[in-house]
Amino acid sequence: MCALLAILTLAFAGCGGQPAAQKQTNDGAFHIVTSFYPIYIDVINLTDGVDGVTVTNMTKPQTGCLHDYQLTTEDMKTLESADAFVVNGAGMESFLDKVVKMQDGMIVVDASRGIDLLEEDGEANPHVWLSITKNIEQVKNIRDQLKAADPAHADAYEKNAEAYLGKLEALKKEMHAELDGVPHKDIVTFHEAFPYFADEFGLNIIGVIEREPGADPTPAELEETIAQVRALPVKVLFTEPQYSPAAAETIARETGAKIYELDPVVTGEATPAAKDAYLDAMRKNMKTLKQALQ
Repeated sequence: MCALLAILTLAFAGCGGQPAAQKQTNDGAFHIVTSFYPIYIDVINLTDGVDGVTVTNMTKPQTGCLHDYQLTTEDMKTLESADAFVVNGAGMESFLDKVVKMQDGMIVVDASRGIDLLEEDGEANPHVWLSITKNIEQVKNIRDQLKAADPAHADAYEKNAEAYLGKLEALKKEMHAELDGVPHKDIVTFHEAFPYFADEFGLNIIGVIEREPGADPTPAELEETIAQVRALPVKVLFTEPQYSPAAAETIARETGAKIYELDPVVTGEATPAAKDAYLDAMRKNMKTLKQALQ
């Protein structure tokens, strides 16, 4: 495996490749690095109790989605010792292509491989995990690719995947039972994280508050959203815990809309205690939507 720190330095400087170097670690363990929180949750469920496997989440707990994320020196050092780098794919990790091109033999596990993606203006939406059905596909993808990358632990990955997939299937059934019959289907979300969720449960996203997360809407965009909300029979707005609700509060003042919070499950502490974080957050989202859309 090439020394990733050197590779990335060269990649971003536009230099040529270097000869392959030995891995930094030689402890006999299989080291997995995940790109961000929702992928970490999947992987720690698949590796639960497996001796000889370590899992590290590359990004910090508060990072959120990896829109335009820039790798840090700390990230590079983390990746240097990775046997496998598990990513969401679908364009979420915008930094990935250069890394892969410059590193011969790096194992990249793509959780979105082969999954049908939603597109807008010809660009894929990468928030695949917010559909339970597609997150189930992602878990299967990760399972199969980890088994191929680390055959010594293949049976353990298979067993753990079966247990976690059972939980996800139960969650899917529960959420459809609660949400398929809500009387109102039109929603305004904070940013474009929820199309897969909406597609799963038959909801219509008629507007978004911020096209780019963390960037205030323009006056014209704000007026457009205000008009959309005023036309709703049930005036509700959905913010996200990772971002300021200021723009939503402005819209609410103009329209009388109520503000609720939906969690895209992109931030949290990367510890084994996060095993049920996706299940818990999605159930909370379910309860919020059921209350809001009556």
